[in-house]
Amino acid sequence: MKHRLFYLKGMLAAFLLLANLCALAQLKLTDSIPLDPRLKVGKLSNGLTYYIRQNKKPENKVELRLVVNAGSILEDDNQQGLAHMAEHMAFNGTKNFKKNDIISFLQSIGVGFGNDLNAYTSFDETVYMLPIPTDKPGNLEKGFQILEDWAHNVTYNTDDINGERKVILEESRMGKGAEDRMFRQIYPKLFAGSKYADRIPIGIDSIIRTYNPDLIRKFYKDWYRPDLMAVIVVGDVDPATAETMVKKHFSAIADPANERPRTFADVKPYSSNEGMVVTDKEATNYTVNVAYSAFPSKEAQTVGEYEADLIKNIFTSMLNQRLRDLTQQANPPFLYGYTYLGSYARNYDQFNAGAGVATAADAQKGLMVLVEEIEKAKRFGFTQSELGRVKKMMEASMEKSFNERDKTESSNYVNEYVRNFLTNEPTPGIATESEYYKELLPQITLKEVNNFAQSLQKNPNYFVTLTGPAATGLPTTTELVNTVAAVAARTDLKADVEKTIATDLLTKQPQPGKIVKETADAKLGTKTWELSNGTTVTFKKTDFKDDEIQMGGRRYGGTNEYGVADKFNAQYALSVVGAMGYGNFSPTDLQKALAGKTVSAGASFTAITDGFSGSSSKKDLETMLQLLYLKATAPRIDTGLYRSFVQKNKAGVAFILADPQASFVDTLLKTVYQNNPLAPTAIPRPEYFDQINMSRAIQIYKEHFGDASGMQFAFVGSIDEAVLKPLVEKYIGGLPATKRRFAFKDNGVRPAKGKVDLTVYKGEAEKSLILSMISGQAPYSPDLALNMRAVSDVLNIRVIEELREKIQGIYSGGTSARLDQYPYAHFTFFAQLPTGPAAVDTLLKAMTEETNSIKNNGPSAENLNKVKQQWIEHNKVSMKQNGTWLDYILSARLEKKDPDRFLNAEKYFNGVSIQSVKNAAGVIFSSNNVVTAILQPAKK
Repeated sequence: MKHRLFYLKGMLAAFLLLANLCALAQLKLTDSIPLDPRLKVGKLSNGLTYYIRQNKKPENKVELRLVVNAGSILEDDNQQGLAHMAEHMAFNGTKNFKKNDIISFLQSIGVGFGNDLNAYTSFDETVYMLPIPTDKPGNLEKGFQILEDWAHNVTYNTDDINGERKVILEESRMGKGAEDRMFRQIYPKLFAGSKYADRIPIGIDSIIRTYNPDLIRKFYKDWYRPDLMAVIVVGDVDPATAETMVKKHFSAIADPANERPRTFADVKPYSSNEGMVVTDKEATNYTVNVAYSAFPSKEAQTVGEYEADLIKNIFTSMLNQRLRDLTQQANPPFLYGYTYLGSYARNYDQFNAGAGVATAADAQKGLMVLVEEIEKAKRFGFTQSELGRVKKMMEASMEKSFNERDKTESSNYVNEYVRNFLTNEPTPGIATESEYYKELLPQITLKEVNNFAQSLQKNPNYFVTLTGPAATGLPTTTELVNTVAAVAARTDLKADVEKTIATDLLTKQPQPGKIVKETADAKLGTKTWELSNGTTVTFKKTDFKDDEIQMGGRRYGGTNEYGVADKFNAQYALSVVGAMGYGNFSPTDLQKALAGKTVSAGASFTAITDGFSGSSSKKDLETMLQLLYLKATAPRIDTGLYRSFVQKNKAGVAFILADPQASFVDTLLKTVYQNNPLAPTAIPRPEYFDQINMSRAIQIYKEHFGDASGMQFAFVGSIDEAVLKPLVEKYIGGLPATKRRFAFKDNGVRPAKGKVDLTVYKGEAEKSLILSMISGQAPYSPDLALNMRAVSDVLNIRVIEELREKIQGIYSGGTSARLDQYPYAHFTFFAQLPTGPAAVDTLLKAMTEETNSIKNNGPSAENLNKVKQQWIEHNKVSMKQNGTWLDYILSARLEKKDPDRFLNAEKYFNGVSIQSVKNAAGVIFSSNNVVTAILQPAKK
């Protein structure tokens, strides 16, 4: 009977395989793309669409979305900015939730404001994001009630509207600066003749300040209606339960009488070639951009249209690789280059290209070479080897997605369904898409890709721009336009010829080491191997993902070992080596050699640690270890690429201090660390790169990464021990090791003591920034570290409640606090508050009151419970992520951490009390080392 059962199973498997092959054979380009069978899509009688999918990663959590197919493009002239403000008002009071009650309730169940709970408004849509933990009865029901209230029960109280004006204006203020000023000059021209030209979602400040509240109520009534809405429910929920809740909460919403038609704005092709040169004294880089005429576009609905989209993706991938290759030359024409097909405008596509250039004098050359590459692609197309590499990369990406199909996070599905509702993007499901890739990709020919490239010549007119700092030698608008035209008219362009790239990463195989000792940790579920070269490897097999392996290595060491003479040699050692490549591979050659591999590996260098990191699919595990061995043992010397590295970096930071905030932070660090030459570098300067000695930087790299002595490695994920073991012995056991004892160094750098006040006047925009830092020394303990974290998180709730909602002095801002054990036991507390000049004193006073309150009284029980619940919810998710376990294993082995605090974190979270947080606040806020820095606009 048993044999008969196996026989039947074998016959069934063969039948299914044959059925799949037949299905593929019958695939026609005219076939419609089906809907994912695991997704339920329905429509209520009032026109509201709903999407429901059960997905158990993460467990006990549901992602809810309310999608409104309306944005700033639908505003009347006197409503500019009100689509965005309508989104804000949803959090300011509804029929069933008073002002701020929504945020408060969600915080109480572990949903953080901003990082979890959020929303956004764009030109054509508004989307509300609401993740709900479902392990407590009633949470999901309340989540649906919130979604329903957003849909039709926002109260729009006049006092709330008037109060929110200030918050919107602070959000607008945060975006002001050189980039915004230049963008606002270019954008109307980019979409000339279209409504998109004057409907930037943030709106117009003068309208926000003065509009009649009835105008926002009108926008809400006109456009928040069921035929323009979708409710999306994805997560650990029974689909029938979800559908019942959708119908319960949304069926009764009525369409408004005489509803306004939902129109879509047109975008006209450019009638001629035009350009703009826009400069700003606070700009930090030069960028040239070419936008070719937009053309109507729609999402693929048939297999043939899906294939056409694949061809477009192949085209831009190959062209972008060519641009990356150019940046790897000894004398690159630009710092970076890119192309893409896309548009702000719904139902349109546009071919765009851009490049960052070093100086004003390089603008013409950079633009010329950028357009040359576009023209060569249009005329001559690409090579077979380029096509082969991109196909391999696309196949590898799809294979990984397919292998992880049962471990995909709900948020990924939600975003796909949002796009399906808004733009009709197909959602056939990963199984169907995987089959499409398997059949369609091999059939796509070079001729088809080259034909698409040639088709772009149908939209020849363009709009070319140059942005950057004001300088002599900048080309004129006419010169920009003529440069593009001159390249397009050239007859001497030639097709690219590509050199052959090596495929074997290693020219010489390592001499394997041996595992000399094996131990197991039953609590953590890990196993550790000690190898003959003095390294150790700890691994943990997990089922969090089906095709993911993460790798890391760590030991003490770090850049603190080096003094002033070697500061920049050590700081940029990894970058110098990375710019030149490894073994026989330049950086671009290595990228090509790894095409089709799901793999990465590299070194990491902090102030007190040396390390490695990497990741791979199961089948590319050996490639990851080969890459690790290559990068550890074979840094490559290429003086041309080194000069290019120095040149590009100097150019990239040449104007960085023109940015007011960068200059402010630079001044602040110099003040805080009293110009100590060993102090951390936050804002790089061109002269730093002149101080690098290539040979010395390589030597430092070899000292720390060419010697594996004492390095502790870890692997977490879809691990097969039998496969991992010989690979570890060969590639990690084979790493060179001298038995040197590595240790970190305390280089003596300390923040300034006492009270330090700093005010910097810089910047054209009327905006300010408050940065506060409190520091001190304190004996390290994990309890104190956790309680200091609680101090910061409670204060962040108070920042929202008081400084944002009550005072209305900020849009965003907050605090952070940490206690570090190494290189010496110390704490730092930071507060960051972006605001307007008039509100600085008010916010400083309010922040002082909050810190004094938590120091003297501790947190409220309500707010502390909110913080602990957020910790618990985030911990539930992170404990089922490979990265969390990898980081813990590496740090625990190095710092001898107690595993119970990791495995039973919730117990320690719940042990945090009002008194313990008050005590931690007392440590922080009793320190006399207080730096208060204020950035104010430049004095007129």
